Amino acid sequence: MMSAIRAGELNQNVILLEKKPSLGNKLLLSGKGRCNLTNACDLEAFLKRFSKRGDFLRDAFKKFFNQDLIGFFEKRGLKLKIERQLRVFPVTDSSSSILNVLISELSKNDVEVILKAEVKDIIVKDAKVEGIVLSGGKIITCDHLILATGGVSYGLTGSSGEGLKLARSLGHRITDLRPGLVPLETKENYPKKLEGLTLKNIRIVFTDEKKEIISEVGELLFTGFGVSGPLVLTLSGEISDWLASGKKVFADIDLKPGLSEEQLDARLLREFKSGPKKNIKNILRGFLPLRLMDLSLEILKIDAHKQVSQVTQEERRKLVLFFKSFRLEIKRTLPIEVAMVTRGGVYLKEINPRTMESRIIKGLYFAGEIIDVDADTGGFNLQAAFSTGYLAGESAANS
Repeated sequence: MMSAIRAGELNQNVILLEKKPSLGNKLLLSGKGRCNLTNACDLEAFLKRFSKRGDFLRDAFKKFFNQDLIGFFEKRGLKLKIERQLRVFPVTDSSSSILNVLISELSKNDVEVILKAEVKDIIVKDAKVEGIVLSGGKIITCDHLILATGGVSYGLTGSSGEGLKLARSLGHRITDLRPGLVPLETKENYPKKLEGLTLKNIRIVFTDEKKEIISEVGELLFTGFGVSGPLVLTLSGEISDWLASGKKVFADIDLKPGLSEEQLDARLLREFKSGPKKNIKNILRGFLPLRLMDLSLEILKIDAHKQVSQVTQEERRKLVLFFKSFRLEIKRTLPIEVAMVTRGGVYLKEINPRTMESRIIKGLYFAGEIIDVDADTGGFNLQAAFSTGYLAGESAANS
């Protein structure tokens, strides 16, 4: 949509082809329906939130970055707001507000939108784009073609991999497709007992027993199959790579990252001494959510009704270690189809980062998730889509 709008602004004849019956299906799901469209941090901090390939986006971000995107919507009457961690949302808290502005701009710039239009082939002659073939056999001629078909995650929204197949058929290399921003399945069934419970202000240390990945302090969500939530999703790409290499991966959840083991032990001892006749369950209510408290005592084999005056030093030590390192073994990621983003895509060395044009086929451009770049949660992936879309549209129009 952004590619089409920008090319339309530059007085080109633009046709936008959409396979689904309506536009913006995946956009409507973003940010839990609220659309976290960008992040307000500076360029260098922004690029650090991408994988090692993020530097490829530097030119696109210099052309059209977060303040440009914010200005784009606010000039068109949609107010935005900045929330914690500099995440940017529409004040309406509704993705449809973003979509409505884009659809309005498509119309304003005379972009012809054709819905239920599935592309089956790209016509190329002498290594230059000449047109496309739709599923019904209709041919549309064009001098420039922008592929912005997404990856393979959330296929029901339309991003089911056709664009990647078309790119491959034209000689482009497609790097391995892997899930990004995806929940993790655990070997243990503990999360099932805690399903729906969100832990706040915790830290996770992922380890393969040789290396560690340490999360920031934030939120974790227990699911029926394992763990999810911002901390898990953000690091899931690296965990996916570890698992793919055959490594055993563990998640050590630090339930009290603000306290050392010594401080926790001292606090427990203080609580025990202040109410020696209380049972351990009553004391732990002040430390853990009820379901997690019950599970901790079950795992540690400590009688929930035991008076704290009877709790041994060894049992207290076990509790402290549980608070600082509740360990789960990661079995696998959920399938790529349910990942928030696709890692992998069109090989970056075959795309000109200054224009988004193919280095193999003249007149062919790429934008968005089809490209082999991905980032953390927080608005980074959507900004990359808007920026590469804007640059591709402008480059194609000016070519």
